[in-house]
Amino acid sequence: MNPLKQGQNAPHFSLLNQHNEMISLSDFKGKKVLVYFYPKALTPGCTTQACGLRDVKAELEALNTVVVVGISPDAPQKLANFEEKKALNFTLLSDETHQVAEQFGVWGEKKFMGRVYDGVHRISFLIDENGVIEQVFDKFKTGEHADVVLDYLKHK
Repeated sequence: MNPLKQGQNAPHFSLLNQHNEMISLSDFKGKKVLVYFYPKALTPGCTTQACGLRDVKAELEALNTVVVVGISPDAPQKLANFEEKKALNFTLLSDETHQVAEQFGVWGEKKFMGRVYDGVHRISFLIDENGVIEQVFDKFKTGEHADVVLDYLKHK
C-alpha cells in the first residue's frame, strides 16, 4: 500500500453513488472535496466516522469544503441503505472493484483478529479546487475524524 501524498494530483474517477447515478471527481471542479475511504457501510467504526462528518457538514461548507464524498467497496443499494438508516447528507460512492481505492493507494493488506486479507484502509484526502491533494488524513480514530479535518481547515 502506497497512499497518494500531499501535492499530487488526485486521480480522475467516475463511480455510481447511492442512487445509482454516475458521479465523477470532475463534477466538483472549483470546490474543495473531502474524499474519504472506509471499509464497509453500516459497521460500527464506519458508522461513527460517517455520522461525525454528517454532523459537521455545515461547518465544513462554511470553511469552503463544500463536498464530502465517502468511497467504499459496497454496492450502491447497501450505500442507499446506509444513507437512509443514518440520515447521511453527503455522497457515497461504490467502488466494488476497488479500482479507485487502488489508484489512491489505499487498498492493501490488513490484519484483523489474526487474519490477513486485502481491503480498504481508512484514509481521507482533501482535494483542492484544482484537483490537487492538499492534505492527507491517515492518523485518526473514527470518532475524531471530523474534528481532525475541521481543525486542519480552521488552522491552515
